[in-house]
Amino acid sequence: MSSLPAGWYKDPADTTTQRYWDGEGWLGEAIPADAVPPAGPPPVEAEPPVAPPPVVAPQPQPYATPPSPPPGQPVYGPPPGWHQPPPPGWQQPPPGWHQPPPPHGWQQPPPPHGWQQPPPPQGGWQQPPPAWAYPQPPHAYVMPVPQARPHGMLLAGLGQRLAARLIDIAVVLLLNIVINGWFVYQWWQEFRPIYTHYVDQVMAGVEPDVLEPTGRMQTLQMTVIVIATLLWLLYEAPMTSSRGQTLGKMLMGIKVVGVDSTEPIGFRRGFSRWAQLGMWTLFWWCLVGLVIQFLDCLSPTFDPRLRQAWHDKAASTVVVAVPRGATQTVEAAPRGDIPGGPQ
Repeated sequence: MSSLPAGWYKDPADTTTQRYWDGEGWLGEAIPADAVPPAGPPPVEAEPPVAPPPVVAPQPQPYATPPSPPPGQPVYGPPPGWHQPPPPGWQQPPPGWHQPPPPHGWQQPPPPHGWQQPPPPQGGWQQPPPAWAYPQPPHAYVMPVPQARPHGMLLAGLGQRLAARLIDIAVVLLLNIVINGWFVYQWWQEFRPIYTHYVDQVMAGVEPDVLEPTGRMQTLQMTVIVIATLLWLLYEAPMTSSRGQTLGKMLMGIKVVGVDSTEPIGFRRGFSRWAQLGMWTLFWWCLVGLVIQFLDCLSPTFDPRLRQAWHDKAASTVVVAVPRGATQTVEAAPRGDIPGGPQ
C-alpha cells in the first residue's frame, strides 16, 4: 500500500491531466492539469439502471458426480456451508413437480465424426481453483505512485540542499573570523606556552607533561562556542522565518515552506527548525554535537517521500525548488497540495 495520502496529482500516464489519488489507486475521470480540482474526491457517477433479465423457468439437468481426486492431491471447492445462489427471478417449483420426459423418439445426438474422448491429464496436474478464490483488484488498473509535489512545486534535490548548506557554513565562518577572531587569538596566546613546553620535552626525550587547559582557556573556549552559536542563529533563523531562504538557498534556487501553506513560516517555526540543528553547536566540546549535526544533514536521504530532514520534521516544513523564472501551473486542492494532510 502506498504511503502517499489522498489528493489530486498529475496523472503519470498523461502529465497534461490530473486525477484523484485515494491512497491506493486513481479514481474518477482525468481533468486538465491547469484546472482547479474540487476539494475532495470526484463525484461517483450513478450507473444506469439495468433491466432485469427475463424470467426463465429452470430446467434441472442431471449432473454426473465428478471423480474423486487421487490421494494426496488438494481438493478445490467452495468454502464449507456455501450454497449456489438462485438466479434472479427464480421461484421454487411446486411440490410434486417432476422433469417432463423427452419427446417420443428423441435420442441423444451422436458426437461429431472422428471425435474421441480427450485423454486424462498427466500426473501432477491439479484442478485450478474457482474464480472466487482469486483476489480482485480494488481499481480498474494499477499505476505507479506519483511523486509528491508540495503546493504544486518540485522537491529540492539533495545536491542542491548540500550545496546551499556549504555556502551558509562558509558565510557563518566568515562572520566568526570577524567577530570571534579576537577570542580565538587570546586562546592561542594562552595555549602557546603550554604547547611549546610540551614540544621541548618531546624533543629532549623526556616524558612530556599532560596537556591540561587552564581556567582562562576553558572560559575562552566556551565563549567562542556560544558566540558561534548566536551568529548562526542570527544569520539563519530570521531569513528562513521571513522569506524561507538563506543566502545559500537563494543561490541554489530552493526555499523552505510549510507543509500547510506557502506563507512565511514565522519566527517560532523558523527558530524551531534552526534549533533542531544549530543548538547542538553548544556540545562541540565533547564532539557529540558534531556527530548529531552530521546525521541531521544526512537525514533527508532517510525520507524518500518528502526528503524532510529532522529539523524539517520538527517545524513541519519542506524544501522545494523554485528556479528563477518558474511559475506554478497547477493549483492543488486543499489536501492534494499537502502530502500527509495539515500538520
